[in-house]
Amino acid sequence: MTNSLLKPSDSALHTSNIVSTVPLVSIRNLTVRYGSFVALNNFSCDIEAGCTGLLGPNGAGKTTLIKTILGFIQPESGEGDILGLNLKDRSREIRQRVGLMPEQDCHIPGLTAVGFVAYAGELAGMPADQALRRAHEVLEYSGLGEARYRNVETFSTGMKQRIKLAQAMIHGPKLLLLDEPTNGLDPKGREEMLELIADISKNKGVNVLISSHLLPDIEKVCDQVVVVMKGQLVKAGTVKSLRSIDGEPLDVDLREESPLFLAKMKDFGAKAISLGYSSYRVQMDGTREETMFKIMQAAQETNAQVRGIKLAQRSLEEVFLTAVGQ
Repeated sequence: MTNSLLKPSDSALHTSNIVSTVPLVSIRNLTVRYGSFVALNNFSCDIEAGCTGLLGPNGAGKTTLIKTILGFIQPESGEGDILGLNLKDRSREIRQRVGLMPEQDCHIPGLTAVGFVAYAGELAGMPADQALRRAHEVLEYSGLGEARYRNVETFSTGMKQRIKLAQAMIHGPKLLLLDEPTNGLDPKGREEMLELIADISKNKGVNVLISSHLLPDIEKVCDQVVVVMKGQLVKAGTVKSLRSIDGEPLDVDLREESPLFLAKMKDFGAKAISLGYSSYRVQMDGTREETMFKIMQAAQETNAQVRGIKLAQRSLEEVFLTAVGQ
């Protein structure tokens, strides 16, 4: 008899979002050791619903955190709640509600794609006939519909990444853990994988936690970021807030370089610097509209042609390097 908590929704590709102020994942003072090595050191963080990036250099503790969330590693101390379930005594239920796309290949040689994904569904508690039907659905969604009857060991790297994603989604999880999902992919395959992840997160109502060292990937699909360094939390927040710059300066793109424009903005009392070529960063007291008016006035008085004005932001790389002290 199938546990009702394990029963996926009518579509394996869609789960309902319940609006809640309770964090999706809440970790408090977690310490994990491998012998004398401390992988997570009194680690605490809250991960909200949506798509979250888990960033950090190799050895920072990202994979250890994922394994601890799944109950594969028992912490030395600390507590946590995953999807409202206690980390220490309800790890089996947590694994039944979470999908994992591991960094390493996890296919079983000799199985077809549909057989492998259906088997993953059965391991999650689904009846065999339901698992087989949903295996066809998630393989079609993942772009492997035409290859469903091929043995998995014959797949290319990109196809193996897709089938790892498919098996993680088979049971309609509330949370997907993706460990380096774009590893080994060419630019086109990487773009397609990121589009899939964005669709899962934004349109299918599934929460996603992505562990990656590729900052552009995180910047493209994630709403929030958690930065880990030496087993500790060093930065967390929304991508938008982390990239913001105090004072909200504006970046101005001119058709060609204009020292006169730069001088005029300074005459107006602005903090203005050249960013190279024909781009300038301008910051003034007052509203954004007032600053834009002064920019256009300066351009008119110096015969500079404005091609674009946008709110200045830091790159996620700058945020990351600042967080880890580089």
